[in-house]
Amino acid sequence: MSGNKNTGGIAWAGSLVGSQNPNNLGYRYSHAHKRYKKTDDSENDDTLPASVVVQFKNREGEEVGNLIDIPTNSDIDAMSSLVHSLLNPEEEDESKKIPYSFYAKVKRNGVVDDVEVTSTLASLIKEHNLGTEDVISLTYQPLAVFRVRPVTRCTDTMPGHTEAILHVSYSPDGRHLASGGGDTTVRFWDVNTSLPKFTCHGHKNHVLCTAWSPDGKRFASADKNGVLILWDPSKGKAVSTIKAHTKHISSIAWEPMHMNKECDRLATASKDSLVKIWHARTKRCIATLSGHLDSVECVKWGGEGLLYSASRDRTIKAWCVEGTDPKDVGKLVRTFKGHGHRINSLALSCDYVCRTGPYDHRCKKFASDDEAHQAAIDKYNAFKAGEPERMVSGSDDFTLFLWHPKESKHPIKRLTGHQQAVNHIAFSPDGRYFASASFDKKTKIWNGKSGDFISTLHGHVGAVYQVAWSSDSRYLVTASKDSTAKLWEMPAGKRAKETLPGHADEVYALDWSPNGSSVSTGSKDRTIKIWKH
Repeated sequence: MSGNKNTGGIAWAGSLVGSQNPNNLGYRYSHAHKRYKKTDDSENDDTLPASVVVQFKNREGEEVGNLIDIPTNSDIDAMSSLVHSLLNPEEEDESKKIPYSFYAKVKRNGVVDDVEVTSTLASLIKEHNLGTEDVISLTYQPLAVFRVRPVTRCTDTMPGHTEAILHVSYSPDGRHLASGGGDTTVRFWDVNTSLPKFTCHGHKNHVLCTAWSPDGKRFASADKNGVLILWDPSKGKAVSTIKAHTKHISSIAWEPMHMNKECDRLATASKDSLVKIWHARTKRCIATLSGHLDSVECVKWGGEGLLYSASRDRTIKAWCVEGTDPKDVGKLVRTFKGHGHRINSLALSCDYVCRTGPYDHRCKKFASDDEAHQAAIDKYNAFKAGEPERMVSGSDDFTLFLWHPKESKHPIKRLTGHQQAVNHIAFSPDGRYFASASFDKKTKIWNGKSGDFISTLHGHVGAVYQVAWSSDSRYLVTASKDSTAKLWEMPAGKRAKETLPGHADEVYALDWSPNGSSVSTGSKDRTIKIWKH
């Protein structure tokens, strides 16, 4: 096979690659085995050949380079270096090397599926019983070019709340931080100085949920009395106070900015079994969505014109929130069944891109609302890339379900493994993985497309309450009843990279800044801690 034009005409032959020293890729020569071995390889398997022939392809299916004979124990970093050399043969600067993920075509139950290489080729071959005599086709995809630095130390402890802190959240651009909790106040903090900006009174009971609008211009909080308050975060003033529900409000979701430039619609879910859609500027209830038979625990506004609600009645419902006829807003589209107990949490593959609107790690400021709206549209379209919206639900029945909610009311897969209730789920920003937190003290990592199990994160000695991803999807932070947070390297992170101690009681609240600069944790000990590199 002749050299592909993307390789600069270089012809590749022999073991690994001609211009790459295997020792630089983490291999050493074993005289006993007369072949290269991984320097730190602990899973060496003599039942596999020393090397296999692979063909790298890009996302468009174009072959990159010739067939290459590489060590069976090649890991992701080694293959990333190899692909970088194929595409940029003259580039030797390590800092400019782009990381990649790799997918192999695997036939399972008669269906060909893309399976991600999460550790080594050897693991992929053994797990899926691939033939080593055939050419293994690997599709590579570039990961985020920017890198978030792992948080390792507490830089600030912020007192002020007089009861447990139940929520901390960064604004979509990462410039502001808000918190709420048992002392009935909402507080806004200066991210740069870690000092309080505004202490906002208005609630008469526990603040149970909060949410920023995707443009960062509004902030919503809701309490145990069913009261919804909309705030102007720049002034710390209440814009409107609404008696939204007859019982406590459990969840808030804003409409994504790529669907609405004004960012003025939001949904609330309540123990009164209702979901309501509100217009933020007019304070008017646009639609009341009834149909659930018990408390609605979670509501998510999708990126494709549907609103999803999960209830203690063991069902998830999809509602129409788009359409030229106002009467279409609030119509029931589909009901999802399968869980055997109440549903606690939902996550959508587009959650992160919808939450952050037009903003990313560059913290760009926009000259106009139109410019920001177009940026949000472009960002969402780039994320979607023709793939269906995916949803995961977690329940007290210890299981999760993976759905394609716009296409079918039947689940793609039922995910088992947790031994107690699943109480929080979050997709990685790139949608490639999702993490589930459980009262069984464990967090599990799953493939975001297939639902395949990847790893279990052991280390906490108390229930895991919440998880938060770094914006480059390379790290995960978990918050626990054991008064610590832990940092994990993804996707395989079997052992905590860092333990973040310091809180004197359970850690209820957690968020990672969208610009990647810091992590905030909120605790029953009434303090917020800021963690940085």
